[in-house]
Amino acid sequence: MVLIRSIATISAFTMVSRILGFVRDVLVAAFLGAGLWADAWIVAFKLPNLFRRLFAEGAFNAAFVPLFAARLERDGAAAARAFSENALGVLLWCLLGVVTVVEIAMPIVIHGFAPGFAAVPGKHELAVLLTRITFPYLIFISLVSLMGGILNSLGRFAAAAAAPILLNLCLIGAVVGLAPFTETPAHALAWGVAGAGAIQFIWLLWRCDRAGVRLRLTVPQLSADVRKLLRRMLPLALGAGVYQINLLVDTLIASLLPSGSIAYLFFADRVTQLPLGVIGVAVGTALLPLLTRQLQAGESAAAADSQNRALEFGCLLTLPAAAALMVIPGPVIGVLFEHGEFTPDDTRATAGALAVYAAGIPAFVIVKVLAPGFFARQDTAAPVKVAVLAMAVNLVLNLALMGPFKHVGIAAATAISAWLNAGLLAVILKRRGHFVADSRLRGRIPRIAVATAAMTALLVAGERLLADALSADGLSEALSLAALVAGGLGAFTGLALLTGAANWAELRGLGRGR
Repeated sequence: MVLIRSIATISAFTMVSRILGFVRDVLVAAFLGAGLWADAWIVAFKLPNLFRRLFAEGAFNAAFVPLFAARLERDGAAAARAFSENALGVLLWCLLGVVTVVEIAMPIVIHGFAPGFAAVPGKHELAVLLTRITFPYLIFISLVSLMGGILNSLGRFAAAAAAPILLNLCLIGAVVGLAPFTETPAHALAWGVAGAGAIQFIWLLWRCDRAGVRLRLTVPQLSADVRKLLRRMLPLALGAGVYQINLLVDTLIASLLPSGSIAYLFFADRVTQLPLGVIGVAVGTALLPLLTRQLQAGESAAAADSQNRALEFGCLLTLPAAAALMVIPGPVIGVLFEHGEFTPDDTRATAGALAVYAAGIPAFVIVKVLAPGFFARQDTAAPVKVAVLAMAVNLVLNLALMGPFKHVGIAAATAISAWLNAGLLAVILKRRGHFVADSRLRGRIPRIAVATAAMTALLVAGERLLADALSADGLSEALSLAALVAGGLGAFTGLALLTGAANWAELRGLGRGR
């Protein structure tokens, strides 16, 4: 299938990016630990990164791709390029204004983003300085999002999917090579973010040129399509980016908890980003332009089949990943991050958050599958209403659970609100007749669940068998975790084929399509 091959292309590059991201995070944990420096750096990284995820993986992609694809289908390549150049000019001037205002008001912004920092001497000031260095990244990465949307609409997914690899390489280079020449490793990482934005921009500009779309910076005009784009971006940011906005709320509330709480949530979230990025973002990115083209051509049956297969493929990879992270979070966090300044106590605290975050992973991926069903039909109202409700529930649960459960309560609120978001989107699409689970999906989901349950039991038994090796230090611990993960992966693959949750011929075809 074209859809599955597209997902595989995006997933492959995202997997490389996530692996490099783990290397980056291991170095960050070793150099910064989970204290004041780590909290300040994470806030400085999260603020522009929040916009990156909203723009690159949410609002801009969801708003721009249907308009660009429709213009391309209806009026041809020249008209589509003219629209993209106009959007580029308007977006650039808007970004310059936003970044200028935020840079000036950064002390107020940080106080709103992390109010608890003011109670720790020097923490607020450090976060302000670091965020002023990182925030111009927003300009570059938003333009990267536009160019990525163009390439995705043309069926060229690899270049945009590879862009985050450059970010991780820059941050690894900064913490290893630049840190000795800056005041702290946190300062080096901040400069690495700013440099990564420029490099990603150059990369996507070159790839667009190679694809035959040579973008020029023109005098911006608020054409009808550009006005429509701007009107849709804010509600789409809310609808498609509810998970990221919930993480923003989590950070704000976690700043009121004991020092290190932000770091615990950050490192737990970094682990969950592997299945979310490799599966969820890949599915959503590949599905949106395909659904748009199919609906524009009046191919409703093909669109329904694409969404069913995307959900099936997402569940096949997501359910076992979520289950594994729920039952072996301690060894995962210990092997990845317990080095240098990151202590065993930090590992235990982070593992608790990871186990709870993992329970919400399937819901996050389901949202990525269902949201394009609205965006491809140019409907922003329904996802926004659902998002507002989910965020309200997240905030209420955060406030209710932070007292008794500290940072783990915050993670639980995020997971619960994600399931609420996914469930409501599914109900609305079904009532409108835009999504009906076909017989193949209804037959395979229970089989995937059975294979996942059996794999989980084997993982629990394996962890007990390797308990001594997993509690050791260094190579023995890492090899034991690798054996446990490989055993779980092999067990699930065999069980999935045995139960009919997956089809070997389709997997072979996918491999040839790669």
